[in-house]
Amino acid sequence: MSYEFLQNYWWVLIALLGGLLVALMFVQGANLQLGSRMLDDTRKRMILNSTGRKWELTFTTLVTFGGAFFASFPLFYSTSFGGAYWVWILLLVTFVFQAVSYEFMHKKENLLGVKGFRIALMVNGILAPFLVGTAVGTFFTGSDFTVNKMAITDPSAPVISTWGSGWHGLEALTQSPAVLLGCTLAFLTAILGALYILNNVDDELVEAQMRRSVKVGSLPFLFCFLAWLLFLLLSEGYAVAADGTVSMERFKYLHNLLEMPAVLVMLLTGVGLILYSLYLGAFSKSRKGIWFAMPGSVLVVMAAFFLAGFNGTAYYPSCTDLQSSLTLSNSCSSYFTLKVMSWVSLLIPFVVAYIAFAWRSMDKKKISSQEILGKGNKY
Repeated sequence: MSYEFLQNYWWVLIALLGGLLVALMFVQGANLQLGSRMLDDTRKRMILNSTGRKWELTFTTLVTFGGAFFASFPLFYSTSFGGAYWVWILLLVTFVFQAVSYEFMHKKENLLGVKGFRIALMVNGILAPFLVGTAVGTFFTGSDFTVNKMAITDPSAPVISTWGSGWHGLEALTQSPAVLLGCTLAFLTAILGALYILNNVDDELVEAQMRRSVKVGSLPFLFCFLAWLLFLLLSEGYAVAADGTVSMERFKYLHNLLEMPAVLVMLLTGVGLILYSLYLGAFSKSRKGIWFAMPGSVLVVMAAFFLAGFNGTAYYPSCTDLQSSLTLSNSCSSYFTLKVMSWVSLLIPFVVAYIAFAWRSMDKKKISSQEILGKGNKY
C-alpha cells in the first residue's frame, strides 16, 4: 500500500461516512413534522417514537465522521474545527438539545414542556442539515484561513492554522453557493424524513401528511440542488499541480466530472434514485421510497466529495492564500498512521452488518396508535 493509495483510500471512507451521515439525517427531517397542524398529539408521538429509535445512529455517524477526519487528515481538523468553530459548536449544541428532548419531553414537570422540546427538535431538524451543507459548500467556495507549518517551531505561538475572519465560519453564510448547498440538504433531509415515516408508521392520516410533505418539499429541493450544481460546474476550481502548487482553473469541477467517468455515473445514479423515490412518495401508493432515497443520497454526497478531493483538486481551499489550501497529500497523517487505521477499517463491514440487523429488529413491526396509547417504554 503506497502513501498515495492510503490517502485516496481514506478520502473514500470520509466520503462514505459523509454520505451515510446525510442519509441518516432523515431523523432531523422527520422531526419537522412535529410542528404540523394536521397531526394530533398521538400521531406526533408516533413520529417521535419512530425517530427516537434511530437518532443515536445519526449522532454516532457524525462523531465517527469527525473522528475519521481527525485521524486521517488532522490538518483539516485543526484548521476547520479550530477556526470555523462557531459552525461546529452550533451543530453540536443542536444535537445536545435533540438528545435531551427525546429523554425529557414527556417526563412529568419537565422544564420546557412538551411544546418547548418539540421546538428544540425542529430547530435541530433545520439547523443540523443546513450547517453541514454550508460547511461542505466551502469545500468548493474556499474559506478565509492561512497555513504556516513552520509556525510549529515557534515556542511563543506554535499555531499552524490561522483564521482570518472574526466570524469563525459563519462568514460562509455570505457565500450564496454554500448557502444553496445548505438549503439543499435541509430540503433533502425533510423529504427523507417524510419517506421514512411513511414506511415506518401505520396510520392513514400520517401517510397522507407525509405524501403531502414530499410533494411540497420536492420543488424547492430540486431548485436548490440544480442551482448549486450549475454553479459548481460553471465556476472556477482550485487545481493542484504535480509540485503541489495551487492555482485557479476555469470549469475545474466540470473537468473533474468528465475526467472521472465513475464519479459521473455515481452522480447520475444517485440523482436517478432520489427522483424515483420522490415519485414513489408523492405520486404512488408505495411506502418504499426511503430505500431508494437513502442510497441515492449516499451516492450523490460521495460524488461531491470525490469532485472536491480527487483529480488534482484542493478539497479545502483558502480564498486568502491559495498555497495554504489543503489537499489530500499536504494535510494527511503519516504513512504509519494511515496504514494502521486501514487495517482497523476492515471491521467496518461487521459494524454495518450489526446496524442492519438492529435496524431490521426495530422496524419489524410498524408503529401504530395502539402502541403509543398502550403501556410500555416509549418516548
